[in-house]
Amino acid sequence: MTMNSPALEATGVTVAYQSQSTPVLRDLSLRVARGEIYALLGGNGAGKSTTMNTFLGFTVPTSGSVRVCGIDVAADPLAARGQLAYVPENVALYEHLDAVENIEYFLRLAGSAWTAAAIDEALDAVRLDPAARRRRLGGYSKGMRQKVAIALAVARQVPVLLLDEPTTGLDPQATSEFNALLQSLRARGSAIFMVTHDLLGAAEVADRIGFLERGHISHEVAASGAERYDVRDLYRRYAGTGRGTEAA
Repeated sequence: MTMNSPALEATGVTVAYQSQSTPVLRDLSLRVARGEIYALLGGNGAGKSTTMNTFLGFTVPTSGSVRVCGIDVAADPLAARGQLAYVPENVALYEHLDAVENIEYFLRLAGSAWTAAAIDEALDAVRLDPAARRRRLGGYSKGMRQKVAIALAVARQVPVLLLDEPTTGLDPQATSEFNALLQSLRARGSAIFMVTHDLLGAAEVADRIGFLERGHISHEVAASGAERYDVRDLYRRYAGTGRGTEAA
């Protein structure tokens, strides 16, 4: 692992299953730098979930390579996974525990060193209301649960954050707050890779947007200028992404 290597890198990745005539991913290549937010958009079945699973080491490419912070995922999936935190669409935390207890539990499970001050600092970083930190998660909103999950990633001090449909179910205010959180994490040097259907949300926060069509990046657009993106152009590109062979 070197600091000069990309946070995430997929090179010529193909994923094919014997039960399917068409590969799920076809010669997929992308890079995410440290301190960058990358949004991957595509229709249902375009291959977004499989792309995420290859970075997590749950899906082994038929050909090509996947690296996390320079670590070959196929060669050492546990070491690669130790460099990232994954936040699914529906965050799985313990309802009967409060925010601090959840973070303490998962840090112990991961074998990570921690202090109470470090956990408070992580919760400060995600802007979780101090009054809510000792309340059971059973009463939390989805946005608050996401903050706890991301605070866990901050406390673990992992350099890469993977987000699966992070703004689904959030109201506009919660989405705006969440995007501000991602920008603050980027400023700390975190690399953030998100798969999403939310085009406007991606345009607001992402440094680059990739459009996945039938398992391949058909277009990639970088933010530029005060307006960041031509939203009409993004819609045209998004509308052009076709369906693939898998579910989302």
